[in-house]
Amino acid sequence: MFRPLLRLLRATTLASGLLVALPALAQPVTAPLQTPAQFLGYPLGSRFTYHAEVLRYADYLARQYPDRLRVQPYGKTYEGRPLEVVQLASARNLARLDDIRQSNLRRTGLQSGTPAADQPAVVWLSYNVHGNEAVSSEAVMQVLYDFANPQNAEAQALLEKVVLLIDPCVNPDGRERYVQWYGRVAAAPTNAGPLSWEHREPWPGGRYNHYLFDLNRDWAWQTQVESRQRIQLYNQWLPQVHADFHEMGPDAPYYFSPAAKPFHEDITAYQRQFQNRIGDYNRQTFDKNGWLYFTRETYDLFAPSYGDTWPSFNGAIGMTYEQGGSGRAGVRYVKSDGDTLTLSQRIAHHHAASWATIRAAADHQAELLREFGKYYADARQKPRGRYKTFVVSGPAERLAPLEDYLKQQQIQFGYAAKKRTTRAYNYATGREEAVELKPEDLVVSMYQPKSTLVKVLFEPQSALEDSLTYDITAWSLPYAYGLQGYALKAQLTGGESKTAAARPNTPRATTSNQQSTTDTPYAYIARWNSLRDARLLAALLQRQVRVRVAYQPFEAGGRQFQPGALILTRGNNEGLGRRFDAVVRQLADSVGAELTAVQTGFATSGSDLGSSNVHGVGRPNVAVLAGPGVDASAFGEVWHFFEQQLGYPVTVLGTDYFGSVPLTKFDVIILPDGYYGDALPERQLDNLKTWVRAGGRLIALEGAMSFLAGKKDFALKNKPADTTRTRKPDPARLLRRYAAAERESLQELVQGSVYPLQLDNSHPLAFGYGATYYALVRNPLNFQYLGEGSWNVGVLRRGQAAAGFTGSQARRKLGDTVVLGVQEMGRGQVIYLGDNPLFRGFWHAGKLLFSNAVFFVGQ
Repeated sequence: MFRPLLRLLRATTLASGLLVALPALAQPVTAPLQTPAQFLGYPLGSRFTYHAEVLRYADYLARQYPDRLRVQPYGKTYEGRPLEVVQLASARNLARLDDIRQSNLRRTGLQSGTPAADQPAVVWLSYNVHGNEAVSSEAVMQVLYDFANPQNAEAQALLEKVVLLIDPCVNPDGRERYVQWYGRVAAAPTNAGPLSWEHREPWPGGRYNHYLFDLNRDWAWQTQVESRQRIQLYNQWLPQVHADFHEMGPDAPYYFSPAAKPFHEDITAYQRQFQNRIGDYNRQTFDKNGWLYFTRETYDLFAPSYGDTWPSFNGAIGMTYEQGGSGRAGVRYVKSDGDTLTLSQRIAHHHAASWATIRAAADHQAELLREFGKYYADARQKPRGRYKTFVVSGPAERLAPLEDYLKQQQIQFGYAAKKRTTRAYNYATGREEAVELKPEDLVVSMYQPKSTLVKVLFEPQSALEDSLTYDITAWSLPYAYGLQGYALKAQLTGGESKTAAARPNTPRATTSNQQSTTDTPYAYIARWNSLRDARLLAALLQRQVRVRVAYQPFEAGGRQFQPGALILTRGNNEGLGRRFDAVVRQLADSVGAELTAVQTGFATSGSDLGSSNVHGVGRPNVAVLAGPGVDASAFGEVWHFFEQQLGYPVTVLGTDYFGSVPLTKFDVIILPDGYYGDALPERQLDNLKTWVRAGGRLIALEGAMSFLAGKKDFALKNKPADTTRTRKPDPARLLRRYAAAERESLQELVQGSVYPLQLDNSHPLAFGYGATYYALVRNPLNFQYLGEGSWNVGVLRRGQAAAGFTGSQARRKLGDTVVLGVQEMGRGQVIYLGDNPLFRGFWHAGKLLFSNAVFFVGQ
């Protein structure tokens, strides 16, 4: 009878704040505790468990033993599934859980006061961040049972020294996509043969969340709703240990620490040491059971995107565990060596690694807390690195997203106290030089609790001890947000705010919108220089407001406007009648955009508002391809951009039926990164060209751009082979060491490096930008400049690079190549985007560029 009340209290808890604890509804029961198998009605490992059942078992344990276990909701997924963390502690510690949390924050300096002397260590375990790595959420039920069970003496002893925060499923939407699919196709009994369809997961697979983002690449960027809600709770705890549970290919054994090189230079010696110590605990268990494992390979600790690195840069001992299996393995799978891998075996391995992690933390509780406190004391008093202050400059509307991001990360910032000239590293030039700082510039000091994270996110060039790394090698925030950055070796003094205060000398963005409803200006003008402005355009078009865009700079109403400025004239919107002003102002306020009201169509300088240099903007009907042949995460980046960032409708078209789609129903078709050989056969490609010639706009990103290169009627061509090489290479070049093959392959790679593109910002594709755009290049682009009838809007000149690793062979290709281009084809255009401006949703600098491709090109 307590269940409806429990649900009500839990809903109230979530609505009113993350840290409201549920009251104990009953005393601990004396009936024997049900194992996962008894509760579910089937043995763990015999099938996959639906997400709701995993949470139902956690609820059951919390009702049985409310004195040692609580379930804390912290949010919902895009598809509405609950996100929860299970809190486990001894009865004494659970009763004072919020005191422990606050004591832990005092240890970091983020909360004032002295930490408690008898604080337990905090261990956070995250399971199932990749939905089809589904063994994690099976194993977690056994872990919860062990530590909730009062009969398990060892577990109860460990809970005297640690508080456990266990997330049973980081990615419920992806897990359900996988589990429901597998439940439909699994044979009875399950078929272990690799050719059975239960081992061939269909596109897009269960790895990703609803928008097909990889949540394990989103820890640092927090673009997805699951990440933002989880990190909000994580930052209220800041555990000493964080472990992330994964799976890899089914032929692999088990992976645990030590990690592979490269280690980021800001992973401390103690963090490395304790990683090894936890590895020793795992090794003892795996050796005892005769289980295969490997260490020091593949999984490095460099980029901040991950569930081991981002917690590490927040002071934790960050761990990754990888079990062979993943979505391919199902319940049983015959490996290439003939052995059969079972789900039960995979559960046993993750269960053992969970125990090893908890044991290591409990056995070294005092040491962990001491070193954790030292980590944050050093961060506040002796920050790492040569730069002690970072300054970011730009328009208020472009700085605003960065300010929001820093708040999410608990990074303290303020603003320059006064105008001054100082020496600093200039991100734009790559040199240390005299720079001028302005009062409205954003200032981030390294003398703060989160200074290590600040260094990692802001440093112009991260030190890479080994080029054989797992992910991108450049991500510095000034480049990512398209802002001017400076790095100072000195600490700025003289009145900078230590917290996020109101920006000095800057009016609110919507001040000029708050006019009397009796005002009837001739027109409203909005600048075009941020995603905020693109959201305004999207909203206006959907409300049937006619919008025009300036193709030349002009002055009106006492202000200067650059190409891309949006012009909303009363005379062009007579259908709205008296509602025109209210609709325009309300939409501008809803997105935080600033409008300038003008009383005349006459421009003080430049073209008048009725000039032919001001073009109408149509309301495009946009489609994007999805399905086999399209990279799932690349499609998800486009899908998420339209629905969650831009707020504009997009139609998703499947590659399996694209050939039967009447293309004339669409104005813009987007081809995300992918391999289009099967998805776009010659006949369908001819249909696309016919559609473009009739006025369509085709946007091809990355792999789609490469697919079109060299095809008939497409202006894009690959560059010829390097003719500077000798025609008869030395035969000794063919004598290669097998062991060096992986490292030699790096010569052809671009591992997420930042490159400055030279922009033609007079072209609509580059409206809102200056002469340079910093692109996060991840492939060795090698295209000729587009010829007559086309526009080379963004080109990479030879010898240009800002940050990150690029192999020697790739560097030779990455020069004098078109990256952003537009080809005129009949009455339509093909838009080439060799750099994906929407990559992982965190490269904010590119979002306006993509909006230009959708709305402005071809107008």
